Amino acid sequence: MISVDEAIAIILDGAQTLNAESVSLGDVSGRFLAADVVARISQPPFAASAMDGYAVRFCDMALGAELLVVGEAPAGAPFRGTVAQGETVRILTGGAVPAGADHVVMQEDVTREGKRITINTPQEKPRHIRQAGIDFHQGDILATKVTRLHNFHGSIFAAANVSSLSVTRRPRVAIFSNGDELVEPGATLGPGEIVNSNHFALSAMVKSWGGVPDYLGCAADSEEVIADFFVRAGDADIIIPIGGASVGDYDFVKSAFQGVGGETRFEKIAVRPGKPTWFGKFGNARIVGLPGNPASALVTAALFVQPLVRRLAGAQSEAPHFSTAVLTQDVPANGGRETYLRGAAEPGDDGAMYVTPAPNQDSSLLAPFASANVLIRRAVNASAVAIGGDVEIVRLR
Repeated sequence: MISVDEAIAIILDGAQTLNAESVSLGDVSGRFLAADVVARISQPPFAASAMDGYAVRFCDMALGAELLVVGEAPAGAPFRGTVAQGETVRILTGGAVPAGADHVVMQEDVTREGKRITINTPQEKPRHIRQAGIDFHQGDILATKVTRLHNFHGSIFAAANVSSLSVTRRPRVAIFSNGDELVEPGATLGPGEIVNSNHFALSAMVKSWGGVPDYLGCAADSEEVIADFFVRAGDADIIIPIGGASVGDYDFVKSAFQGVGGETRFEKIAVRPGKPTWFGKFGNARIVGLPGNPASALVTAALFVQPLVRRLAGAQSEAPHFSTAVLTQDVPANGGRETYLRGAAEPGDDGAMYVTPAPNQDSSLLAPFASANVLIRRAVNASAVAIGGDVEIVRLR
């Protein structure tokens, strides 16, 4: 068996960020930039009114002053002239401030009769003008290479007159389950059958890390059938078979993999849960074989699949990242395998993070994941830790 750190190093060895592709602004959320995004224009591109009112010269703002309205400046139709002494231009929110004006007096602060307005509220200082470029200027870098884009980036780039982006291609992650005992949700269960459930969480996890999950279905316990699943998944960047990774009489996944020419790099990791996790290569695809028990599959996916997906997707750094939390319960001493406990962490009033381990850590259980948002790392042969002691945690979600 190899250690957790050794397994991650082997999985990532030689893995490179995928090639770039161009996408429209409607498809940027969750993508990693392959190049800096530079503003093509300033925002706003001109000085604009923040109010409905009148564009004036502030030096004309004596209480009771009368000004001649010489034009209008609604949004999208600028006044082409210049505001001279004693003049004003009717302006609406978003309208371009005309030359000569340095203040917008709100319409509530004036009285208008025909073509003239009277200032009836004192004006303390020039206001209500959004200067050109107060959001950003032409040439500003709005987001740097490897930034992961979120929901608001599309609007920011659109305002900068950027219509498409160069992003890293998302890795395709082919997933298939294995086991004659598995049936799909909603089926009537026969004797000895269980519902096939792991791939739903795994697919969602892959998507959250920046990959594109592609669930191929469930392979029966047959070398020929499993081999066909590997061949079907061969154009993926990552292949994840779930189950069939142990040494039972009907565990055919690794032998089927070898039968189609796959290269196995390691077969076991000194980790709990998830000891049977294995790794290999098949053409250009990297294979991370996960155990069938739910906790084993999802915990090892977080530890070993996540860094690979993020590396290929172009992330600046690979997860997982560990931090410290305070225990709310005792945890016992650990044995000879690095162990990961599902736990629920939340900040306390003192600013520290507090973590509570799930009461039952059996590897067959899915329910603890409903409240678990972290994994608690227990080093090999770690001593027991009492309530109030510090432990390392890594976020699950």
